Amino acid sequence: MTRRTLTLTEDLHGYLLGASLREHPVLRQLREETGGMARAEMQISPEQGQLMALLVRLMGARRVLEVGTFTGYSALVMALALPRDGRIVACDVSQEWTSVARRYWKRAGVEDRIDLRLGPALETLARLEEEGGAGTFDFAFLDADKENLDAYYEAALRLLRPGGLVAVDNALWSGRVADPTVTDVGTEAIRALNAKIHADPRVLPTLLPVGDGLMLALILGGGPA
Repeated sequence: MTRRTLTLTEDLHGYLLGASLREHPVLRQLREETGGMARAEMQISPEQGQLMALLVRLMGARRVLEVGTFTGYSALVMALALPRDGRIVACDVSQEWTSVARRYWKRAGVEDRIDLRLGPALETLARLEEEGGAGTFDFAFLDADKENLDAYYEAALRLLRPGGLVAVDNALWSGRVADPTVTDVGTEAIRALNAKIHADPRVLPTLLPVGDGLMLALILGGGPA
């Protein structure tokens, strides 16, 4: 017995996947293709994807916001968890990466559930607010450039309903957040947001050691201040 989260050895991680992962065949194909790309480390782990799908289902989510889509694994795993009338607004800047995503979304039969918006995410988020989107989303997944992470978080709070959930990827940043000698812009941005969410009275936080660290923040009843 232990009072600490276990360190996952390769064998234990393999057991974890074998005992719990139910990965849709198209998700597995997408993960394998992305694994051969130069930026493969940007893809979330399959167990993190399954957790996010579980959260989407538990919440009965119908409107999901994603900031940072890459080759589309996270959007696909959430789209498969949504009801037929559910929709994801996915924000990214790369036509190249999202062209891979589109192929797999179509292959899985969920392309009609994903509204991909190419362009700077902060502009897209501002446009969603202007279109009356404030307080209308159920779940937000933030997995984009770290320099704008705080701005993405604040925009997500405005766009989510009370009781909605923000999930921030890379919250442990391969352990760099715990090393005080690492002070690059990205690491400092993640540290700052983790500390902000921990102290933020608008949300109920928890940081999970899944994937590269997943910070969850539940929007409390009164909504964002």
